[in-house]
Amino acid sequence: MTDMTNMSAMSAKKPDYYVRTEYGTVPVREYAVIIVGSGAAGFGCAVSLSSCGCESFAIVTEGRKMGTSRNTGSDKQTYYKLSDGDRAEDMAAAMAAGGSMHGDLAYVEAVGSIRGFHRLTSLGVPFPHNEYGEYTGYRTDHDTSCRATSCGPLTSKYMTEALEAEAEAKKIPLYDGYRAVKIIKDGEKTAGILTVSAAEASPENTLGLAVFAAADVVWAVGGPSAIYSSTVYPESQTCALGAALEAGAAGINLTESQYGLASVSPRWNVSGSYQQVLPRYVSTDADGNGEREFLGDYMDAASDIPEAIFKKGYEWPFSAAKIYSGGRLSSSALDLAVFCEKMHGRRVFLDYTQNPREIMKGGMADISLAGEEAMTYLQNCGSTGELPIERLEAMNAPAIGFYRSRGVDLYRERLEIAVCAQHCNGGIEVDKWYETRVPGLFVIGEAAGVFGVSRPGGSALNSTQVGGMRAAEKIASRKKAAAKIKPEQISGSIPSGGDTVTLSDILDRRALYAGMMTECCSFLRDIGKIRRMQSFVRSELSRFSRLGVFTPREAAELMINRDILITQAAMLASAEFYISSGGISRGSFLVTEKSPEELLRGKSPVPTDTEHSGVVLLAELTPGGDFKTSFEPCRPIPAAKGKYWFETVYREYISGGIYGK
Repeated sequence: MTDMTNMSAMSAKKPDYYVRTEYGTVPVREYAVIIVGSGAAGFGCAVSLSSCGCESFAIVTEGRKMGTSRNTGSDKQTYYKLSDGDRAEDMAAAMAAGGSMHGDLAYVEAVGSIRGFHRLTSLGVPFPHNEYGEYTGYRTDHDTSCRATSCGPLTSKYMTEALEAEAEAKKIPLYDGYRAVKIIKDGEKTAGILTVSAAEASPENTLGLAVFAAADVVWAVGGPSAIYSSTVYPESQTCALGAALEAGAAGINLTESQYGLASVSPRWNVSGSYQQVLPRYVSTDADGNGEREFLGDYMDAASDIPEAIFKKGYEWPFSAAKIYSGGRLSSSALDLAVFCEKMHGRRVFLDYTQNPREIMKGGMADISLAGEEAMTYLQNCGSTGELPIERLEAMNAPAIGFYRSRGVDLYRERLEIAVCAQHCNGGIEVDKWYETRVPGLFVIGEAAGVFGVSRPGGSALNSTQVGGMRAAEKIASRKKAAAKIKPEQISGSIPSGGDTVTLSDILDRRALYAGMMTECCSFLRDIGKIRRMQSFVRSELSRFSRLGVFTPREAAELMINRDILITQAAMLASAEFYISSGGISRGSFLVTEKSPEELLRGKSPVPTDTEHSGVVLLAELTPGGDFKTSFEPCRPIPAAKGKYWFETVYREYISGGIYGK
């Protein structure tokens, strides 16, 4: 929920001119470039624009400290990059291996990872290295090599803070407390953004509207965070993909998100060491009574349970292919078991104060019962204590410290968990410079749809840096001036009908939208429920022209609801098209008529899709308000070896040919 009343603009300049509209007199500020968002992607792009010599640009943000980069993490939040001696082609292949990913984007993300990573280290982000200066890595989920690194549970927070400090040192203007509600266009091209801010409210401008005119807009707003009720995204972050879709950008792979186990309060991924130390899974009734270990109700081979818990550490995202693997129920069976307990009205917890019964032998913990891989890993980490909390303290003490700082003492308290949405692999379609099909509109970070069905853990943090660098470089190659804003470009943007809605009404509807989306199109997907919700979303969107609001807070929150619905419409259309085209379970979601309990008790692999791995799924908003969906072949990974002769590259670089000039 956004608190617009406590926000103000920093580094703000006076308006360059005003536009008279039906909403009142709206101020307009002109810049060459506007960056929307203040996370690792937004601040990274701002630093890159400054390094490229751009002088006329600013950051506009709903709330400087509200985004995912600053407020989420896991046991040791991962950054995925090229390792020393690694080949970019190999890393690109690993990122594209899950299917439905453009190869040129995979290659760009791999090649750019070194630049992005070492900029962060030069700014003081404390990634660990050995006495030789080597940044040693580890294996993460969907990883073929040890390319992962981390500086603890708050890696993305450290990244954001370091980049923010650099942006402040460069005196980059930042407007704080401005919710972007519309991307303004001049014909087919980007012309700027319309925002709502309490800081701009006046008798002549009661809704607090403000325009930032710019020839180029960088959309660094994060993922579709508010579309689900079961989510690990921070409560402070809300959706903004809808504005880009409405401006004419296409959605890509909006079927593909990651889901996994996360704590409910605070919202935090319970991956990595939180699982590898073999905690106990328990459930209770709604009041916290009637505690029992429940995994044995769904996984009746006792030897499968501790091994599945351990593997959940580096196989954290729910995966349709990892429910049953190698003749045994595996790591993703845990997600289904947790979900089943929740369906029965029970609450589910991780308990670090006692061992799971499956590793108890003679009254003592025997970690060898979790399998040779788990035992070797825990021994190498020096994490062989009697209790899970002792093992976690030895393996990763900051993981305990994180929860303590949020008021949860894992030495004494159980940790409530659920299966939650965590990251959208799809997003807005971009080219290899992160520009959309709308000229002048760039999308970076999680909002950019650069990934496919699955991706290596930590590649999202890498993408925040690569995307911002690439967009800044392309923008700097073609300096353009902002066009003058006309009243008709703003007219009709904010609902001003006769049906007054209150803030409570708006937030209640938002909770309804999120709950329905979790029910029909989260990690379990039902085409009948999806189609029914499509009808509901169309009906809700048709209501907006009749609604009316009076304050900046109400206007901002109502427009957030509209953005959520547009995003949900695009995702539902994509899911319906995929399933009706013969698509079956894949990645982090299931398409099945069987219940989760039936899948667990069936003890057989879930068939997963391979037919569509060579295509991406596009969704484009039509003038009629529906989404046109289609498949498009994946572009291949460039055959870089032997292709680029230095003198040819040099000539293309200095002439601007690499930018398509």
